[in-house]
This record gives sequence, C-alpha cells and structure tokens, in this order.
Amino acid sequence: MRVIPLSETSADMVDLVGGKAAGLGELIRGGERVPPGFCVTTEAYRSGVIPQAEIVDAYERLGGGPVAVRSSATAEDLPDASFAGQQDTVLDVTGTAELIAAIEKCRGSLHGARAVAYRDAHHIDHDAVRMAVVVQRMVAAEVSGVLFTANPVTGCRTEMMVDAAPGPGTAVVDGGAVVDHYILDGSDQDGTGCLAAAQLAELRGAGERLQRHFGCPQDVEWAIDEGGTVWLLQSRPITTLFPLPPDTDKPLPRVYLEFGHVQGMLQPVTPMGMSTLKSLVAAMLAALGIRAEIVDIGGRLYGDLTDLARSRSARRRLVKLMAVDFGPRAQAVMQQVLADPRFAPSKDRPERRRGADVASLRTAVRLVVGVVRALARPDAARTRMFDAIERLKLRAAAPDGLRTAVERLRFVQAQEPASSPDDIVSPIVAGMLAAALPAHLLKGVAREDEIHAVLGGMPYNVTIEMDLALWRLAERAGDHRQLLLHTPPDELTARYRQGTLPDIGLAAFLDTYGHRGAAEVDLGVPRWDEDPVPVFTMIANYLRVTDPEQAPDRRFARAAATAEATLHQLVARARRRRPVRGRLAGFLLRRARALTGLREAGKFAGLYRLREMRRQLLAVGVDLTSAGLLDQPGDIMFLTLDEVHDAVHQNVDHRQTVASRRAIHQRELRRRTVPVALLSDGTDLEAILPTLAAADGTLTGVGAAAGRATGPARVVHDPTTAHIEPGDVLVTATTDPGWTPLFLTAAALVTETGAVMAHGPTVAREYGIPAVICVPDATRKISTGQIITVDAATGTVTIH
Repeated sequence: MRVIPLSETSADMVDLVGGKAAGLGELIRGGERVPPGFCVTTEAYRSGVIPQAEIVDAYERLGGGPVAVRSSATAEDLPDASFAGQQDTVLDVTGTAELIAAIEKCRGSLHGARAVAYRDAHHIDHDAVRMAVVVQRMVAAEVSGVLFTANPVTGCRTEMMVDAAPGPGTAVVDGGAVVDHYILDGSDQDGTGCLAAAQLAELRGAGERLQRHFGCPQDVEWAIDEGGTVWLLQSRPITTLFPLPPDTDKPLPRVYLEFGHVQGMLQPVTPMGMSTLKSLVAAMLAALGIRAEIVDIGGRLYGDLTDLARSRSARRRLVKLMAVDFGPRAQAVMQQVLADPRFAPSKDRPERRRGADVASLRTAVRLVVGVVRALARPDAARTRMFDAIERLKLRAAAPDGLRTAVERLRFVQAQEPASSPDDIVSPIVAGMLAAALPAHLLKGVAREDEIHAVLGGMPYNVTIEMDLALWRLAERAGDHRQLLLHTPPDELTARYRQGTLPDIGLAAFLDTYGHRGAAEVDLGVPRWDEDPVPVFTMIANYLRVTDPEQAPDRRFARAAATAEATLHQLVARARRRRPVRGRLAGFLLRRARALTGLREAGKFAGLYRLREMRRQLLAVGVDLTSAGLLDQPGDIMFLTLDEVHDAVHQNVDHRQTVASRRAIHQRELRRRTVPVALLSDGTDLEAILPTLAAADGTLTGVGAAAGRATGPARVVHDPTTAHIEPGDVLVTATTDPGWTPLFLTAAALVTETGAVMAHGPTVAREYGIPAVICVPDATRKISTGQIITVDAATGTVTIH
C-alpha cells in the first residue's frame, strides 16, 4: 500500500505510515474530530518514487483545495522522541503540482541537518528510519494552539496547559506570536483572551479522553474554525516529563526527595543496582536519625519524606539535617513543603512508634558515646576504623569452591547489606560534626571562606590518597608520555590486557583501587579493574600538567599549609574576642582536620562487597548466556535477583525483559536534569519556587570551597572520556569519587547539586581549588570553551 486514507491507519502501523499518521488514525478510531486526509506510506518511500497518480486520485477524492502536508517518519511522535519541528511541514498547499512538490520536500527533510542531529542525540539509527507523508484538509482556523494534558513546566499531572493565538497554529508552535496562556486545574475558567470558558472546557474534555486512550500525557495541536468547531490536528506523547512516583492510592499528596546526588549520581541506576542502593541509602539516613522509604522514580533514588514532613517532632529538624548531605536546593524545596497546608503536621501515633523510638534511642546513645570517644582520641579512632575496614574487606571475599550458577547466586543472595560497624560510623560522624559546628560558633568572627580554607588539604582521605597515587603513577610513566597521551584509552586497555603495554605500575594501582569507578555504588556499573579505560583517560589528563607548581601533590601540600595557617589565625582571633567559643571552636577544627578526611572510608569499605557480588553475578550471566537465556553476561544487571533466581532454577528466558529495560535505561541516560524533589502528582517542586533575579551572565549557587578562579569552562557529562586541560573549570551535574581525579588538573569546580560536605566540594577543598555548587542548569547555561569566573565568596559563576 503506497497511499491509504488516514481513517485506515492505526497505532500498529507505525512502520508503514509513521508516527504522526498512526496517531491521527488512533484519534479517528477514538471518535475525535480530525481533518480528513490520506498518507503516502513508507512503502512509497522505499520504492524511491512518488506515486503521483495515486496521490492525485486521493487528493481529488478529498475534494481538492488547500491541504496541509506534514512529515510522518517512523521515528516520529514516539514516547521518548517527538521530533517536534525537526522535519518539514508545508501549509496551504493547493493544486496537484504544489502537492507533489510539498511531498518531495517533506520526504527530503528526513535527511535534513536538524533531523540528523536530533537522531544522533537520541541514538536512533539513520538507516532504520523511513518517511511517510500526511496530507490533510486545511482548517480555516479562527484560533488555534497547543494543549498539554500535563503541565510541561512543573510536571504536574493534575493540571493541563493551553497556549492559544488567533489564526493558524504555526504562530504558537513556532513561537512567533504573543499567545494566551491558560492553566486548567479543574477550577472554573473566566475565558479571557482568545478562548471562551466553554472552549477551554471542551479542550480539557478532549485532553482527558486522549490521555485515557493513549495511556500517557499528550501534546495536542488543535484548531477552532469560524463555526466554533474544535479540530484535533495531532496528538503525541509529551517526551520531556520526568516519570511519576509510584501510585500509593492515598488521597493526600506525598513528597519525594532525590537521594542519588548524595552518592554523586544523577544517572539512572541499573535494576540490579537499585535494590542494593535502596538499602545503602536507608542505612545512611538511619545514621542521621531519618527513616524514609526509598523508591525508584525514573531509575533514580528518591526518599518518601511525607511522614517526616507531617510529623510534629520530625519536621522541626528536617531542614537542618539536610544541610549535611543534601544541600541548599533540597533545603529550599523542603521549606516550601513544610509551609504547604497539605503537609500540615498530623498527630504522631506513640503506640506505633514506641518500639522504634526505643531502638532509635539505643542507637543514638551508642553513637554519642562513639562520637565522644573519637573526639577525645582521634588517633585511636582512626586505628579502629581501618582495622574494621580490613575486616570488612576480608569478609567480602567469596569462599573458594564456588563453581556453579546456583552456588554463586546463593552467595550473592546471602549478602544482606549490613549497617556499618560503630568503629566506622562514629569517627565519620564525629568528623562531620567537628567540621560543621565551628561556623556557628565563630559567626561574626570568621568568614565562611576561612572555615572552608581550614577544611582544605585534609589528611586520611582514601579518595585523595587514590588520586595522588594515580598522579604518582603518571609521574613514573613519563618515559611513555607520547604513547599514553596520543593512543586512544580503549586501545591502551586492549594492550594492557594483552600484556603488550609497558609496565607503568597500573596493576599495583588497580590492586588497591580497582574496585572503584564512576557511579561505583551501582552494582550494575563496571569497576576500574574490569574496564581501565577511565584510568588511562585520567593519566593522559595528568600528563598534560607541565607546570611543576600545578602538580597535584604540591597543590595538596599548599592547601594543607594554608589550612594550618588559617586555623592558627582563626583560633587566636576567636580566643581574643570570644574566649570560651574560641577555645571550643579551635578544639573542633583541630579534630575536624584529624577526622573529617575519614568520611570517604566507610563507602570505600562497602565497595569491596559490591565488587565481589558483581563478579559472581557476571559469572552467573556467563552461564545464562551459554544457556541462551541472556544475550550477553552483562545483561544480568538489568534483572532483579528474583528474576535471576527464576532463570537459574527454572530456565526462564529474560532476553525480552532485558531489551525493554535497557532501552528505558538508555533513554534515561540522555536526561540531563533530575528534579530535586517531586510531589506524587509529578510536580517538580523546584520549578514552582520563586526565582531570584541575577545579573546578566551571572549564575548563582553556593560557595563550597574557598577561592576565585577564571578559566575556560569544560562541561563534562561522562568522566570516562573527559579531556581536561590544566586551568579548565570543570562544570558538571554532580560528582562522586570516580570523578575526583579530574580535579587534579582543574582550576575550579561548578556543580548543579550537592552539599558543602559532599564528595566534590570536599575534594576541591583538599586541592585548594574554588567550588560553587547548586547552580541550577549549569551544564546547559555554560558551554565548553566559555571563559567563566568561579567566586566561592559570593557563590557566583560569571560567564564573560
């Protein structure tokens, strides 16, 4: 079939008629009012000719006259790729000659620069896409526009949004006219502007029908003719909405806070990694006295804080507790939630909480004792901690003799996440308290940047030690500089595995740090000892440092010296002005320098267990692949442990499940922004916060590591391939320890999320580079190569 009526198209005909025509066919089948028309199919496209006789016949049966000619590619109007405006539309086409020319133009736009770039961005195979063309009767529009069945700005699924303007819809879609803007939230509309209240109600009714029919929020183009008839011109999924939280069937709204950035992650977590991470984050929160259900939203970790927000006792300390790990953006949205009458405090229920309160009290008492002990004798606390870490490392190893998939899976299933021993938790909490309290004690005596300076060059940080170990490796590899600088990292990796790479000490480095990597808390992500490509990338970045004064070890030493000098000055000043507070602040700052660097050690220890679990699961994946139940061993990370159990014990084939989840994972990997907090109706809470005006070219965040630096921006989304020149300003969404080697050559750090005590700012302080965190949309507002100034004192990033 080369030309068919739109009324004969449907959702299962995308390969023949393309996304737009399939959507229009569904509208017609659902009884909606759609301008009549026909489709020139992909079969005609494959033939390489335009079936003119059939087109003319269909046009004449349509009655001739003006028509709209629109692209309908097979990769168009899809759930995760709308292709809006990427391919051509020709309006008011009259006569067969114009019609044939318009169809040719639409077909040719499949290979236009816009469409090609869009497909590249969405990883869509160019050769797999075919073009169909839709021809429809033109509507003489008195008013037209777009209806979104969910609010595309805030994500709220209980609101619809309408943009409308007099005349044809191109003015609205192309952004070429002032439009009337309506929010339909179920309340009565006054019908101001170009739409009457009855017309808005009719559009809302159409939106409700379409959302029910298609099963997801829709972006609908419409037009109203001179007789007042509403015509639907297109309906496609809204592709930009962040996924909804799980349905809880509860009448009042619930609030979810994003937790992944605490571990330096905004990318989606693999299904296998999600269960482990849920337990890890829950344990971390419990250490802070916060109990929250951890849920998966869009492959990201969110905590349901509703009960805490509505608890009279918990809400008093909720915002303050977030300062430690979640940062000012999370604090701002939670303050908004606490002011929302829908989250008014409810009566606590002591009968349900008594047992939990007793357990919490015991935990709190034990923690307080451990913290006091660590503050009193920090050297002994460090010794106990590293002994505990070594014990965890030994316990993480799999026993000898695991041979079969059943045995390996049994080992993995037995690895229940255990809370960290007190000998690890207490020194970490003690260090965090010692670092946080002096700012309050020294208010009016010390500036914030001075406190940050004291927390720089911190010893006993396993991540810093890792970075410096890699620097020393790069120094020793100087004889092979040209090879390491100019050979692609994947080729170096292949040579290393083949044993043909010169010995640069990489094996020793990986023996100590090979269980690490970017997004390392996700069980589904490769470690450096599996794939050392990122390590070779970072070695190359280090080799670009030619100024001895910019050597990371010297920078760290300078930061440490500055910290000690600043500490001495601060304590002397504080003791003169506030003797008691000055002495206490001095004690805490010294303890901070003795203990705060230990913060990374607990996670470092836990990664041994994750690596061993991953090794055993990949071995199970090999067996399942050999049995034809998976396509490749790594696919096991897109299953749950229960699904792996079914595959091992019942030979269940999960290849289709893996393919579906991998596609969703790839789609979510392309998402560049993740909401800080969501309501259960999908509302992005930060999107409805009042925005503060900023000077042109100035972005505002929070200063987190003292200093001021100017340099070319380097926007990085993936540390694996990041090319950093000395003096570049690293701009990224968030960081985890796998990113920190990049800091050794950067002049400054800018992130979109974080807290002052998070991984990125902590390591930035160690090297004495300024950092500004919590800069919304920094990776979109800043482009690589732009000269920017990072000023931690003012918490600003200025684009020159």
